Amino acid sequence: MISHMRSLGIGIDAGGTSTRWAVCDPSGQMLGEGEVGGLTGLMLLTLEGRAELARTLYLLAPQVKKITHSAPCRLYAGFTGRDGDMNDLTKILSDALSVDLSSTVIVGDVELAYRAVLAPAAGYLVYAGTGSIAAYIDDAGALQRAGGRGVLLDDGGGGYWMAREALRAIWRSEDQRPGSWRESALAREVFARIGGDDWSVSRTYFYSSSRGEIGRLALAVAKAAAEDPQAMNILRDAGIELARLANAMLSRYGERAITLSGRAATSLHPAIAESMRDHVARHIAIRLPENQSAAHHAAARLAINLNPLS
Repeated sequence: MISHMRSLGIGIDAGGTSTRWAVCDPSGQMLGEGEVGGLTGLMLLTLEGRAELARTLYLLAPQVKKITHSAPCRLYAGFTGRDGDMNDLTKILSDALSVDLSSTVIVGDVELAYRAVLAPAAGYLVYAGTGSIAAYIDDAGALQRAGGRGVLLDDGGGGYWMAREALRAIWRSEDQRPGSWRESALAREVFARIGGDDWSVSRTYFYSSSRGEIGRLALAVAKAAAEDPQAMNILRDAGIELARLANAMLSRYGERAITLSGRAATSLHPAIAESMRDHVARHIAIRLPENQSAAHHAAARLAINLNPLS
């Protein structure tokens, strides 16, 4: 039976592709978790976005409340696509989940990613998922960042970037020698995933799919790397891009250890981390997170430690 003496923690990791939630007890033990569709702060900017946000919260809230029942809760959430003022999102989320506004904190997804693996001022985070960013929370609690400007502008080394590099390379080869894709393991893997080798298929996929869907084509790059030098070069170039982010933080804030996180950086292919290591000063430690908790688990535990506002 759930104790009502102390608050439960609700953690949410909201992204454009999916939103993961978890509930933990006061000791940090997970009581339940789940996943719904994507949520971003940008949804508040349009009527269509607000409608989609409402639909997703309509699915999310009952799942969470099935675990929390009427127990008092504290909520900690990380949202992509929203910087600065979070008051509107905070009110919407606290109402949807029946959590007191004073016990609700919403931060950017970058801050949650950092706090999920590092204490403030403990080092730099270089994160690569669909996009990429470097982050540092300083002694004053301020979030400092490099990169993370979106896939259209940069996000070098992330999954979307790798997918774009792969498609660019494939179609440039086709410009030079039509039909050459049949000799390319990279092209065969990519075309198998998107459903065809005609340019119209690539065009439709790339210009109508979500960022997350495109980013998952990085899996094809990794699969082809063992036999395709072009694919391996993309992975190594991704490591160089992540090293650039690390070196930017090192030059701005001094020498500290670097934690490498995110599926594209740590799970896709070892060549990425190896290439990054080759392009950062050797005496700088680069490590994987000691705490491998998923971000929504970390958020739930951070919620437990919130001090409700007076």
